[in-house]
Amino acid sequence: MERRTFILSAGTALAAMRAAGANDRVNVGVIGLRGRGRSHMSIFGSQKDSTVAAVCDIDDAQTERAVQLVQKVQGTKPNTFRDLRKLYDDKSIDAVSIATCNHWHALAAIWACQAGKDVYVEKPACHNIFEGRQMVAAARKYNRIMQVGHQSRTIQHKRKAIEMLHQGVIGKIYMAKGLCFKRRPSIGHAPDGPVPPGVDYDTWLGPAPMRPFNPNRFHYNWHWFWDTGNGDIGNQGVHEMDLARWGLNRKLPTKVTASGGKYIYNDDQETPNTLIATFDYGDAELVFEVRGILTGNEAGMPQVQGTNYIGDIYLGSDGYATLDDLAFRVYLGEKRELAQEVKMMEAGPSDTVGHVRNFLDAVKSRKYTDLHCDIEEGRLSASLCHLANISYRTGRKLTFDPVTETFGSDKEANSYLSRNYRAPFVVPERV
Repeated sequence: MERRTFILSAGTALAAMRAAGANDRVNVGVIGLRGRGRSHMSIFGSQKDSTVAAVCDIDDAQTERAVQLVQKVQGTKPNTFRDLRKLYDDKSIDAVSIATCNHWHALAAIWACQAGKDVYVEKPACHNIFEGRQMVAAARKYNRIMQVGHQSRTIQHKRKAIEMLHQGVIGKIYMAKGLCFKRRPSIGHAPDGPVPPGVDYDTWLGPAPMRPFNPNRFHYNWHWFWDTGNGDIGNQGVHEMDLARWGLNRKLPTKVTASGGKYIYNDDQETPNTLIATFDYGDAELVFEVRGILTGNEAGMPQVQGTNYIGDIYLGSDGYATLDDLAFRVYLGEKRELAQEVKMMEAGPSDTVGHVRNFLDAVKSRKYTDLHCDIEEGRLSASLCHLANISYRTGRKLTFDPVTETFGSDKEANSYLSRNYRAPFVVPERV
């Protein structure tokens, strides 16, 4: 070994090794191996400059399936972990991909930054508003690259749509409306029961309060319970929320009101299946609707993702525009005539490959400004979903300070900005 190696500080040496690795192959650890996690494994494992070096899940059955998938994709077997903290101790891991339940996103990302890992974290960025700010603080303090999984920000016709909106294609925009009309069946009722074999339930709960195991609160259905999810506005809806906010070119509002409920069904779900939220920016507003039951469309938008109506509508002084997975359409004048149409240019509407590619490129450049959805943008869009849920849960219109990111002296509303964390799974006040 050359003498110069010995005189490098430990921190400089680590940075040098990481830089060398970034110029070669990025070793990725995937955390959360169902659903989006399987997509992450397939994509990271198929890139020329990244390797899925480790997989981590609290469910042994998911880990076994993940190992088989990774071996099939890249021809090599990843290391396996049950506890993400053990994965973070592995110095050979350069970056992590987080596809856990929402309530784990922030802590997993912050711990990763503290361990010197770059982060690709699924949407919504965070489970509450406090967590989003802490994620930004951690990424900046430890000079980490943190991309949020809003792949729409990489899809070409959607990027072109936002560019055209900002250039004034429909004049001055006074309203953006996001639609999450995604059909959701009832989850029914299920009694509490034993923890399935091979599942580390305590770690799965993590920051959430301890409660008996219930299968209706576990795989996927965790989205519909406040302890672990944020309802469909924070699930499918946060994608359309992000596009609505991006097109409107705003950050956080001064007022929010949301109303709705869980209609038709009598089941265990806690979050609403029907919700209307309005965000007041003074000179413009953002409106968002969630409908999980049978519904028609709006503004002539086509069905996407099966029988669903998912997308965004922008209203301006000169006309209106619609954006969905298939196209961006511009209607102008008093006759609302179709003036322009930009169609999907990718292989598929849910393509995440380009977004992962953007993340890997930023890992190499070490510039978070190269990211298509840096954590600051992702957490702002997630915050709108949280604001809507807070208004819904308090049952009233709320005044919000976008500078302090609080509801002033409103103690009830402020109580929803964070949560009571279950030790040792605590998102720190100082990262």
